[in-house]
Amino acid sequence: MRCPFCGNDDTQVKDSRPTEDNSAIRRRRFCPACGARFTTFERVQLRELTVVKSGGSREPFDREKLLRSMRIALRKRPVDADRIDRVVNSIVRQLESSGETEIPSSQIGEMVMVHLGTLDKVAYVRYASVYKDFREVTDFNQFVETLRTDAPAG
Repeated sequence: MRCPFCGNDDTQVKDSRPTEDNSAIRRRRFCPACGARFTTFERVQLRELTVVKSGGSREPFDREKLLRSMRIALRKRPVDADRIDRVVNSIVRQLESSGETEIPSSQIGEMVMVHLGTLDKVAYVRYASVYKDFREVTDFNQFVETLRTDAPAG
């Protein structure tokens, strides 16, 4: 593996262990050329996924982009980073096991909405504001009102 600091191709693995949810292997590496230490993660990828955007364009599925969008929605919310990672892993597993190689971006967005709805309602509204393209304050009000009417009494 190439060192991200100096570009040396000959790095050494110092420690390998599975992540908590056993979805990846965490490797601590050392570069003998510059002395840097860094971590890599090895994950199983069942198939190459392509995201089909609403405009018809296609791009390779990017797990990190999904993770970033969820972290943005959950910023400053009381949700543990490991829990976010588990949700992302779950979404990726669902997508990979669907049998489809081309996934509409709307399907991914809906999956994120479902998970955020159970994780944190504020993050759910934040994500929805971008995903559903809220333009006015009234868009927020209408969406929050649907949450209130859909919520169980109590």
